[in-house]
Amino acid sequence: MASYRIAAPDEYLAITGMNVKSVKITKAAWVWPFQRCMRFSVQPHDYAMNLQAMTKEKLQFLLPVVFTIGPDVNQRGANSRRDLHEPFAGAGSEGGPADADHGVHAHDFRREDQGDSLMKFAMLLADSGTSKSGSNHQFLENIVKGIIEGETRVLVSSMTMEEIFTEREVFKRRIFRNIQSELDQFGLKIYNANVKELKDAPNSLYFESLSRKAHEGAVNEARVNVAEAQLRGNVGEAQRKGEQEREIAKIHAETAVQKTERDIERASAEAVLATRKNELNRDVDISRIAATRKTEAQDEELKREVQIKRAAAEMERLRASDVVKATIARESKQQAADAKAYEVEAEARADFEKRKQTAEAGVYKAKIDTDAAAYKTKQDAEAWSYATLKNADANLQKKLKEAEATAAMADAYARMSQAFGGPAGLLQYMMIEKGTYVEMAKANAEAVRGMAPKISVWNTGAEAGASSSGEGSGGHPSNIAAMRNVYQMLPPLMTTINEQTGITLPEWQFGRLAGQMSQVERQAGDVKPNGKR
Repeated sequence: MASYRIAAPDEYLAITGMNVKSVKITKAAWVWPFQRCMRFSVQPHDYAMNLQAMTKEKLQFLLPVVFTIGPDVNQRGANSRRDLHEPFAGAGSEGGPADADHGVHAHDFRREDQGDSLMKFAMLLADSGTSKSGSNHQFLENIVKGIIEGETRVLVSSMTMEEIFTEREVFKRRIFRNIQSELDQFGLKIYNANVKELKDAPNSLYFESLSRKAHEGAVNEARVNVAEAQLRGNVGEAQRKGEQEREIAKIHAETAVQKTERDIERASAEAVLATRKNELNRDVDISRIAATRKTEAQDEELKREVQIKRAAAEMERLRASDVVKATIARESKQQAADAKAYEVEAEARADFEKRKQTAEAGVYKAKIDTDAAAYKTKQDAEAWSYATLKNADANLQKKLKEAEATAAMADAYARMSQAFGGPAGLLQYMMIEKGTYVEMAKANAEAVRGMAPKISVWNTGAEAGASSSGEGSGGHPSNIAAMRNVYQMLPPLMTTINEQTGITLPEWQFGRLAGQMSQVERQAGDVKPNGKR
């Protein structure tokens, strides 16, 4: 009975049987009687291996690799690109069912992929002889690991250890290419290949020795780099300080020049303002004089008309004499007015010329003073800048010479230290050369000078001649002699204490000690050798 099968997103269906020439790979299809359907997953899997290989130089090592391999879902057969609308041919000859679903069946037949990667992978899984996914995966893993192990060992055996290290990318591409060429026949594809760090094989110390050698070389190189960096830092610091001082001097000089230029511009602007003010004052004065003159002219014209009218009226009465007098008077006034106007105009012009000359003299004087000040400031700035640059260069050269002298002295001391057997030998040599030991002896002598120590030595034994009493003879212990020795020791002891500290023992104390000592001696004299009095 027919059934419609649908594959999961990560699966495909492999159908064989009636109306299928080889294997049909699809996502969904009708499965008819006399047909078989198998599901298979296309998820890639990781294959991690720790291969033990041998190079061209017969050096054994462990090569950890991880490959991500899965079916190649992009390499589909030619039928996958066939026009799906081409007429279905050969269905009747194959004995396909001719029912209501004939169109669907024909469409599935046209989607059959012939010779593609998925078909090869499905045929590989069919060769495992089981349908369980676990067994299929184990079968596939054995094949893939066998291919990886064989191709990797063949490739490693044709390369040296140095080539594997220096040409890691080439090594990885060659492994990828060789293994991929073998996996193509099974429809598999390498999605990712990761070659980890090489490791030493058992009973081998090759990589460990190389690592130790590289570590020691890096440490030594780091020490040399630190010394060179310190030298460059000291020299660079001195250079930067010199550059800083030069830049500061340059900025100060530029600031002074700019300030001088601003002063010149301000003085020029003030001069132009003063000139403009004088011109405006002149125009105002001229306008005022012209208005005054015009007013006076109009006044005189009115007066003249009045006089003319009066003269005309008077002429009717007085005739010629009055007319002559009036004409003479008018002409006299006109001449007086003209003279006055000319005088005012002359004074205005003279005043304007005077103000103009004064303003121009002030502007010229300000310009001369400003130019002189600017030139002097510029010369001072250049001299100061030049002196600052010379001082900075001299300081830089001095610091560089001091640094070189210090480095040479350190080198000389290092060589002398090696010659004298170490820092201790060098220190002793320098102390002897510079007279340090002599100075220390003098210092110690000065420290104890003036102390004037007093040393008292006395003897209280038999050698002092104090055994006249014969104590201790006869073989028995002499307690009286010991007490006498102590008593004999007290006077010089008290004398010494008095000389050193100034303390004096009271006399009554000496008297008591003397009386007690005499009594003890008398008691000792009364005792006979056998113990009787």
